Amino acid sequence: MYSIKRAIESVVARRARQSKAILLTGPRQVGKSTLFRHLFRDVNQVTFDDDLVLVQALEDAGLFMLNNPAPLMIDEVQKCPPIFNRLKIVLDNTEKLSNFFLAGSQKLQLMENVSDSLAGRISVVELDGLSLREINRVEFNRHFVPSPDYLSAREKEFKPYAGDIWLTVHRGGFPELYANPEREWIDYYQSYVKTYLERDVNRLIKAKNHMTFVKFMTAVAARTGRLINYANIASELGISEVTVKEWISILEKSGLVYILKPFTSNSLSRAIKTPKLYFRDTGLCCYLTRWLTPDTLKNGAMAGSMFETFVISEILKSYANEGLDYDFAVYYYNGKDKKKRRDDGGTTEADGEIDLIVQEDGILYPVEIKMSTLPKAAMASVFDVLDGVPDKKRGMGAIVCLTDRKLYLRENLVALPLEYI
Repeated sequence: MYSIKRAIESVVARRARQSKAILLTGPRQVGKSTLFRHLFRDVNQVTFDDDLVLVQALEDAGLFMLNNPAPLMIDEVQKCPPIFNRLKIVLDNTEKLSNFFLAGSQKLQLMENVSDSLAGRISVVELDGLSLREINRVEFNRHFVPSPDYLSAREKEFKPYAGDIWLTVHRGGFPELYANPEREWIDYYQSYVKTYLERDVNRLIKAKNHMTFVKFMTAVAARTGRLINYANIASELGISEVTVKEWISILEKSGLVYILKPFTSNSLSRAIKTPKLYFRDTGLCCYLTRWLTPDTLKNGAMAGSMFETFVISEILKSYANEGLDYDFAVYYYNGKDKKKRRDDGGTTEADGEIDLIVQEDGILYPVEIKMSTLPKAAMASVFDVLDGVPDKKRGMGAIVCLTDRKLYLRENLVALPLEYI
């Protein structure tokens, strides 16, 4: 069912026209095959979720291609690694564009196959769950960066979001929950976790007890927005750190979590180097951590970290929906590089954190994420640590929060409601 226009439509259509093949990656059930079917109705379609089709392709990829000529859409293409070499042969012997439309839900595994066989021959696009813009029918499609130019452009297509934001945070971004509003939230996520385990985990791990993996997912969800501590998770579950690292890698490959890298510079000698982990979908995160209603979430112990997770996810979607790679554009900072003045006139090192640093064109834009409705300049006191980073400028800082309007707190600091993402 295609009921909500996807922001990435024009990107996918354009790149498909300009490339010999296109690969659409993203988690399960975010609408990859639905988007392809909507844009390319006349293309032949197969899916490797069909075991019979998969066996045919695995046994003889060449014969499979003869029976399924281009233009061809292949869903869950990562299940058949041999197909990539066959696709390479076909693409090397044609000058035609728009030959193959590939979709898959194991991003890193797919990229390994693409790098080995299809480098330079295929356009790669990422699709995520529905964004706030898509849910609220906002056409604006530029990636978030709190620059004066971005803010001015955003205001031209500004639309206040109706309703309680916690309903959306709790519901998550999977399209089916919006295409079918009557679908029970708990039933959907219960089925999603079960399907994920049955279809994907069995092939990627060798867990003797699937419940151990479910407990692992729950433990990781409870730590969204926090530094990754492999030893802590391993101790809680009674498994090895090696296993924890492997399983987190699987969640990342599946597009269920994002690993946010720390910002590093020689000038920030006291910065923590450990990455942070964020769940990509807050609805799934709520289900795993058993926040079963929006109200209990809003007033619960995880409200702050879930709100931060939601904002980070929305910013990542703003990049992906424009067809951009965000891995080298977003970071966080946590460390003791901030200087705090003592009563005796001297200074001492102080802890400080910047939730997100957006890097663009040599400019660092610091972003703080707060659940508060009353933003204050003091919330951004750590932003000053970026002034000493060589070869970089500090741009406009932002506090993304629950304020109802844009509010300048300083000349270089603005508080923004969620509508500005």
